Amino acid sequence: MKLSRTSLLIALGVVLVAGTAVWMQGRKAASSPPASAAASNAQHIEIARSDITVMAPQRLQQGLPVSGTLRAVQSAVVKVRVAGELLDLQVREGDSVQAGQVLARIDPTEFQRRLRQAEEQAEAARTQIDIAQRQFDNNRALVDQGFISKTALDTSLATLQSAQATFRAAQAGADVARKSLEDSVLKAPFTGVVSARLAQPGERMAIDARVLELVNLSTLELEAPLSAADSVGVRVGQTARLQIEGRPDGVLARVQRINPSAQVGSRSVLAYLQLQGEAGLRQGLFAQGVIGTDVREVMAVPLSSVRTDRSQPYVQVVDNAQVAHRTVQLGLRGSRVDLPLAETWVEVIGLDAGAQVLAGSLGGLRAGLAVQITQGR
Repeated sequence: MKLSRTSLLIALGVVLVAGTAVWMQGRKAASSPPASAAASNAQHIEIARSDITVMAPQRLQQGLPVSGTLRAVQSAVVKVRVAGELLDLQVREGDSVQAGQVLARIDPTEFQRRLRQAEEQAEAARTQIDIAQRQFDNNRALVDQGFISKTALDTSLATLQSAQATFRAAQAGADVARKSLEDSVLKAPFTGVVSARLAQPGERMAIDARVLELVNLSTLELEAPLSAADSVGVRVGQTARLQIEGRPDGVLARVQRINPSAQVGSRSVLAYLQLQGEAGLRQGLFAQGVIGTDVREVMAVPLSSVRTDRSQPYVQVVDNAQVAHRTVQLGLRGSRVDLPLAETWVEVIGLDAGAQVLAGSLGGLRAGLAVQITQGR
């Protein structure tokens, strides 16, 4: 019985100690202000100079939205020129090929024999020319001596001319057979990459059957349809900034060509924007962007610096080493001519030149908060 009472007293003591510890932790937590509250009650903030935009005139480029798919400027489908069995097709999708490289062959046996036959016929025709030439020379000598009539000489001349014509026809036939033999070898028309393999070795191929598709990825362009009204403001040489799927950074493009005719049905005009020195891209990727059609000089700041959490847009500026809020009116938007791939800028009305506007990445700051500008980035 004594043991049970002792155990009970020990348990009560443990519970009392634990309760006291929990009560003290609660008082400590209640006395410590939240982190956000501490931050809001800060007396000053340090801001890097790179987080400040000084108000000054900026040349903003206005643009026309475009979208479309990328395609290679140089592409080709390798087709069979002569019928026969396909041999020696080794390349596959993704393989690089050089201009003039042998890609495949058509079984040349039949064409080799046709060429040999045509060459033999040409040789036989040459022999007939020699025979006709000797007969003509003999008849001419006999006519000069008066032994035969002029009619016999004319007949031998006609025979010689006929043999010469037959020889030329045989030579042409040999050339045709030789060309067919050459066409049995399929070669790459340019340096590029195989994008599709459409046949397999051993297949019987008809004339104009598709074997391979090749693309040259060194030069890509965007085919962008424009409305008839929008196409009026587009000119060859204008630049554009494009965003391509799967690629975080933008790329520059230039209007290379504009189709002089509108498309039947849609009435759209096709503009072709050539990408400038971009590697690692593929044909068929979707791209969208803006063609720069006009440039204006205005007072502007990055669009991200404008805050819209109030009824009217405003910006945060540094005034007398303190944060101040300035209500502004927004104007046209665009990209800086000197930074075409940077973020969007917007015209602001209501700020003087030289005003120090804070970057939007700093978040909302309390008006009157002291600011210390550092040299860090």
